[in-house]
Amino acid sequence: MRQGFVVALVGAESTGKTTLAGELRDALAADGREVVVVPEYLREFCDRMRRTPRADEQPHIAFEQTRRIAEAAATHDVVVADTTALMIAVYSDTVFGDRSLDDDAAVAHRRYDMTLLTALDLPWIADGHQRDGEHVREPVDARVRAALQRAGLPYAIVAGRGPARVAGALKAVRHALDIARPDDEAAANPKWQWVCERCGDVDCERHRLPRRRE
Repeated sequence: MRQGFVVALVGAESTGKTTLAGELRDALAADGREVVVVPEYLREFCDRMRRTPRADEQPHIAFEQTRRIAEAAATHDVVVADTTALMIAVYSDTVFGDRSLDDDAAVAHRRYDMTLLTALDLPWIADGHQRDGEHVREPVDARVRAALQRAGLPYAIVAGRGPARVAGALKAVRHALDIARPDDEAAANPKWQWVCERCGDVDCERHRLPRRRE
């Protein structure tokens, strides 16, 4: 069965995940990859129901997000997942004090090839029923990091605005896919000791990303 390379985007609300997903899709398609974005099912749910989900609806939302990612990975070279079940688990904990989704979300997330965590350096923007407010971003970010660490999942931070944000994410993805371009400093460094303009620490999350195993 075909299994595409899955890039999982996670992060607090209003940190640019959906925009970044589309930009990564376009750039990787230009590289010649067959790539698809799996949208956030929670957004679809909220738009259809005109409300946020109840606690008892959270497991279905997490399951459906995971199912759609798996379905896309069976038919495409690269899948960019605009959130995963791990985020549903985090919000279940944040909103309802419910940690029951944690284990299944971690199991599902371990199937993905790399994780990008969007930083809090973008302004918060209201978005109908779905967003709770700027005050929840830092607690959610902390919970996402804790969930990734508990599950032993490496991740890279995506920061910056405009072209800089997508450029950093794209460099990480291309490196993991082993398609770094000749002018990319990471191309000459298989252990990825590349240092970005924001960080000189080779032990930071960005440098711990695993290379894809063939």
